[in-house]
Amino acid sequence: MGKHSRPGPPNQPSRAIPRIDGNDPLAAYRRRRRPPLDIRRRHRPLHGGGGHIRPDEPRALEEWNGFSYEPAGIAANLADAVRWVIEQTSGEESAAP
Repeated sequence: MGKHSRPGPPNQPSRAIPRIDGNDPLAAYRRRRRPPLDIRRRHRPLHGGGGHIRPDEPRALEEWNGFSYEPAGIAANLADAVRWVIEQTSGEESAAP
């Protein structure tokens, strides 16, 4: 395989970015407003490095505001940060009709 090839059949589109409706005049605008990989909430270690390293240290919580991620608070540890991210995800699913 070549250096820049992606795994999977070559006739399938990438699943990382959802398709855009060609009939929607605001599709390009909505695409720019979508968070990267549709992740609306995320957490980052305050000390830097990988998210799995030092799980007992505090995490910065970030939330997508439509243009960029902005600080939303601090979690005491990795478990609390993951719980905060999952809370938002489960809330979106239950709110959908």
